[in-house]
Amino acid sequence: MKKRILGFWEIWNMSFGFLGIQMGFALQNANASRILQIFGADVHELSWFWLIAPIMGLIVQPIIGHYSDNTWTKFGRRKPFFLLGAVLASIGMILIPQADFMIAILPALWVGAGMLMIMDASFNIAMEPFRALVADNLSDEQTTKGFSIQTALIGIGAVIGSWLPWMLTNWFGFEKTSSEGTVPESLLWSFIIGAVVLIGSILVTIFTTKEYSPEELAEFEKSKNLEGESVKIEGEQPKAKLTDIFEDFRKMPKTMRQLSWVQFFSWFALFGMWVFAVPAIAQHVYGLPASDSSSEQYQEAGNWVGILFGIYNGISAIVAFLLPSIAKKITRKKTHAFCLFVGGIGLLMIYFTSTEYGLILPMILIGVAWASILSMPYAMLAGSIPPKKMGVYIGIFNFFIVIPQIINGIIGGPLVKYAYNDQAIFAIVVSGLGFIVAALLSLRIDDKLEINSI
Repeated sequence: MKKRILGFWEIWNMSFGFLGIQMGFALQNANASRILQIFGADVHELSWFWLIAPIMGLIVQPIIGHYSDNTWTKFGRRKPFFLLGAVLASIGMILIPQADFMIAILPALWVGAGMLMIMDASFNIAMEPFRALVADNLSDEQTTKGFSIQTALIGIGAVIGSWLPWMLTNWFGFEKTSSEGTVPESLLWSFIIGAVVLIGSILVTIFTTKEYSPEELAEFEKSKNLEGESVKIEGEQPKAKLTDIFEDFRKMPKTMRQLSWVQFFSWFALFGMWVFAVPAIAQHVYGLPASDSSSEQYQEAGNWVGILFGIYNGISAIVAFLLPSIAKKITRKKTHAFCLFVGGIGLLMIYFTSTEYGLILPMILIGVAWASILSMPYAMLAGSIPPKKMGVYIGIFNFFIVIPQIINGIIGGPLVKYAYNDQAIFAIVVSGLGFIVAALLSLRIDDKLEINSI
């Protein structure tokens, strides 16, 4: 028994919820640092606040993956989880820029950090089942195309989210500055709009996508050949336990182990870019002091970083459609290595850039890497793991995304303060080197299913 071949619009609708998820992530990535600075965070503390995101991913994704693998309701297998995650994330998005409303009870910075934690936990609840859903519903021949379409939607959502504060300011006249300790009107409404889009896009996927039943998935697994052995399911299987996650981790496939090192250096680099892009560009290009987070010039720098992030995400949406054809010609691992190397060059170029418009070319190169990071590792991973373990293994795979972010989060701030002499631009340089190391490690991957994309 084989999974049926899905049409383009079926794959598009199945992944459409990622547009809203990534719009929320983009708003967070481009603006969380300056929101926290507005509420009183010092630039050296930013990476510590950003630890919330990977810690939530480390805890939430494997657990959600395990339960979504072993849960079936009348609403489906994955759908209930990403709907719950979307609702909770939307609440966090609405409240984080308004954290000062509870200042009589707690400091706004604490409330903001709490809302950031809710958002991150909820994004992880929604994201992990979404990636598993794509792997569940697509045949091996379509996984590269499926994750590429998903990447395109991620790019579109991220462009909208990254540019939204700038658009509300420049097109609709929303205020870009505010009194000290409060978030500008353009940011406030950007997060509210993002919350509405998140819920709406998730509902599109829920109402247009059918999931395979547990019986159908069991049939697929019977015929699945994993590392040269036919996987058979006979008789009643023992009930899955949450502690099985540790055994699954121990038995992860070889391809997944190799990908883990690529992911480690890739996401160490991404975390550094997301956390320090605003202060680095404000200092290095605009000539502003690191402590200046409330001035109009600093807000302009923050809005421009949002535009730049939108550019790299927009490029990723375009490149995503090209990746299946490129991978067909030169293999997936070489495609991924090339894209990461290009992104590393882009990050290093930022150091040699002195004008705001000169940052556009580096962001284009970073967008090439981002397109591949969001698709190629998952396409290679999906062919190496058993269907009934898809959710939990994608959750475990997230370890190698969040652990490097946690490490960078712990050491990033002190490095900027003590090793980089308060020059955040050097955190961006280290990120560029991280991409290049990941590119070299990609060439070692044993991609078991180097197949043509449909």
